[in-house]
Amino acid sequence: MKFLRFYYNDKIKTAYLDDKKVIELKDPIEKVLKSWKTRKYMNNQVKTSYSIEDIDFAPPVTPSKIICVGLNYKDHANELKMEIPNEPKIFLKPPSAVIGHDGIINYPKSSNEVDYEAELAIVIGKKGKKIEADKANEYIGGYTILNDVTARDLQRKDEQWTRAKSFDTFAPIGPFIETEMDPRSQNISLKVNGKIKQESNTKNMIFSPQDLVEFISNIMTLNPGDIIATGTPSGVGEIKSGDIVEIAIDDIGILKNKIM
Repeated sequence: MKFLRFYYNDKIKTAYLDDKKVIELKDPIEKVLKSWKTRKYMNNQVKTSYSIEDIDFAPPVTPSKIICVGLNYKDHANELKMEIPNEPKIFLKPPSAVIGHDGIINYPKSSNEVDYEAELAIVIGKKGKKIEADKANEYIGGYTILNDVTARDLQRKDEQWTRAKSFDTFAPIGPFIETEMDPRSQNISLKVNGKIKQESNTKNMIFSPQDLVEFISNIMTLNPGDIIATGTPSGVGEIKSGDIVEIAIDDIGILKNKIM
């Protein structure tokens, strides 16, 4: 099932996708992600439906935090000639960096080297702390796509990642939250202006989504709507003003954004 949020009359609406129709729901996305497994969301439909072509996508959730994982693909580690890590390497992006599908990524004046990073993202559906990996699926509401946009020159200059990762618009996510998929068998690719730049499969992840939920929840409480970005495969590179970036993951769809 694909859930989404969209703008209508200056408000954000929650919905699910039925073929090319968007069926509005009464409940907010956080409540829907808790109840979808029991299909209770079906009782909260609003009769109004919309064509997918007529809506403006909103970010699918409003996270309290975005936890990102560095160096979580074997092909990316090989590309960088780095050893496979023994435990996940994590950092944070602020919620203020979030934009949705078709949103504009702003190129900051303080940087001359901005990179794309295609990532599968976990969406937390239920509050949890110290979650064991074999119970992680109870807390995962679904999966979406995230572009971990990075000012690479500032990352090198600062020798830590906060500024480089945190500019407004540097966390595009969407377009949908897919609730029923195998996160370890998804083709993931990124195009810039129609040309393939990244291409891999999530089976190349070093740490599974369930492992990441266990590791991170032993550090911090995970809240409904929080995002865990699971790392990027090989092929990371630069984007310029005017470029169009498209990230595709099999069962989720395509996240598209323009750089300005």
